[in-house]
Amino acid sequence: MSKVQFNSDVEAADALKVAYNNLRNEIGQVIVGQDETVRLLLTAIFCQGHCLLVGVPGLAKTLLIQTIASALDLDFNRIQFTPDLMPSDILGSETLDNERNFRFIKGPVFANIILADEINRTPPKTQSALLEAMQEYAVTVTGKKHSLERPFFVLATQNPIEQEGTYPLPEAQLDRFMFMVNLDYPSYKQELDIVKNTTSDNKKTVKKVVTGAEILYFQHLVRRVPVADNVVEYAVTLVHKTRPNTEMASADTNKYLDWGAGPRASQNLILAAKCNALINGKYSPDIEDVKAVAVPVLRHRVVRNFKAEAEHVSVEDIIKRML
Repeated sequence: MSKVQFNSDVEAADALKVAYNNLRNEIGQVIVGQDETVRLLLTAIFCQGHCLLVGVPGLAKTLLIQTIASALDLDFNRIQFTPDLMPSDILGSETLDNERNFRFIKGPVFANIILADEINRTPPKTQSALLEAMQEYAVTVTGKKHSLERPFFVLATQNPIEQEGTYPLPEAQLDRFMFMVNLDYPSYKQELDIVKNTTSDNKKTVKKVVTGAEILYFQHLVRRVPVADNVVEYAVTLVHKTRPNTEMASADTNKYLDWGAGPRASQNLILAAKCNALINGKYSPDIEDVKAVAVPVLRHRVVRNFKAEAEHVSVEDIIKRML
């Protein structure tokens, strides 16, 4: 990859905002609406995070991720998760070549962007094959470690767990995702536009507008963004409030939650807030930036108890009251 250079971090921050807007515009050529979802997906990419999209079939989750991949000059692989998928189908395996030597054949996980489609359609043994890749950016096959090329993102889709034939993701794997994004049905007007755009012979194409080298640069830039102590304290306090029967637990937490978010939630709140500030033209995040990313960072890291389910109190309701 060619090296990216800027004269200062301020210049680089301005360039990140331009790159973000260019990506939004390109994605908007194909995807109608879903502005909040696109914002969160791009934020995860610039923060070196992974994203989980949840929604019923037919909401263009796969198309959205494929469109984002098309706008980025990166290798892209789609893995369709099914009940009979094996870990080796994702990671790869060692085979004997003609000279009877073992040779490693790379699996589809060896790409920059992985679309893990319907990740909860496959049993936990296969789901966990992605754990090391998401955390360590490497996979281990027959005792040998193979590094993955950076940048590397897993953008996974999941059907609502109430549906038939789904296996809930274990908490350890859910925690690896920076955001969980819930997709809703489009509005009436948006659906009119979707139907008009997708039932004609005019296929809209997406140009590649951001390179892998630029993404790597912007990922390091996000980590260099300064943060005021009060913003860090606000994020960490918010996460502590989600932990039942602790000093900072809110009344809602003690009443409705079985357990709360861990330290990775605090880290992701600050990283996402930094990126949210940059894409909005600010050079340092404030408390409003933390609030803008709090729900998708926390919703999959806290677990409701039976009382919350019985009273139809959602995780989003509990988080919004804390904010």
